[in-house]
Amino acid sequence: MNKLLLALAPLLGFPLGLSAQMLINGAGATFPYPIYSKWFDEYAKVDPSVRFNYQSIGSGGGQKQILAQTVDFGASDGPMSDENLAKAPGNILHLPTVAGAVVVTYNLPGNPKLKLDGPTLADIFLGKIARWNDKRIADLNAGVKLPGADIVVVHRSDGSGTSYIFTDYLSSVSKEWESQVGRNTSVKWPIGLGAKGNEGLAGQVKQLPGAIGYVELAYARQNKLPTADLKNASGNFIAPSLDSVTEALASAKMPEDFRFSMVNPPGDKAYPIAGTTWLLVYEAQKDAAKGKKLVEFLNWALTKGE
Repeated sequence: MNKLLLALAPLLGFPLGLSAQMLINGAGATFPYPIYSKWFDEYAKVDPSVRFNYQSIGSGGGQKQILAQTVDFGASDGPMSDENLAKAPGNILHLPTVAGAVVVTYNLPGNPKLKLDGPTLADIFLGKIARWNDKRIADLNAGVKLPGADIVVVHRSDGSGTSYIFTDYLSSVSKEWESQVGRNTSVKWPIGLGAKGNEGLAGQVKQLPGAIGYVELAYARQNKLPTADLKNASGNFIAPSLDSVTEALASAKMPEDFRFSMVNPPGDKAYPIAGTTWLLVYEAQKDAAKGKKLVEFLNWALTKGE
């Protein structure tokens, strides 16, 4: 946390003279939208002189808009690539804000609690496992009555940090996935239907019998969708929760630029598909007053935001 607060230091120290409410615009990841929305509402009570307008358009859009300087900050669940950072007109800082779980959710009769492992999940999304009662799924779920229905894969259609975390995980557990598809905010999906945003993907899974997809945990809960327990690197089946994500985060190695992965971590109780989300801001702010207000908010979020 101290390293992160130091990273904000170049943005501080600007004179500020305000008479009207200041609007700070941001855009990007849908993954953290529930907590960001809560933070912005709460912060309006702390500092009524500033208002945040955040468009939940996906991480790819957030990266594009911060590069184009059409927003004051971007948001992404996948770190910007060296290639994209080189296109920026100034130095962009990655400021990790919250960690969360990307969950595997599905629509089956009775929505039984399922267990899945990484290689099986990768082969479902590669199209190699096509029916719910496939032996590999059945072997992981003894005693669960699985239908013979086709598996309907649902994935994101937009540039998505949630997709980055999910494909980063699949690449870490399947050499075939890594070589054929890889990890990115947008990939060429081997099979499946596309949906926009965590909201759209959760809605598709909820509506389509036999569907399977991936969303941030809050969206599964909001839509009352079931989530699978996933086999972690220690061989334990782990449910997504605050505790299991916290254990995953504890194992992460934090580089100087804060761009890091925390999928498939060691730890007996660590959830395997966890990731962080970053705010993307220019180190040298074009608008000094906005830069100061943005840092004040970030300091509040990192110390008092819940």
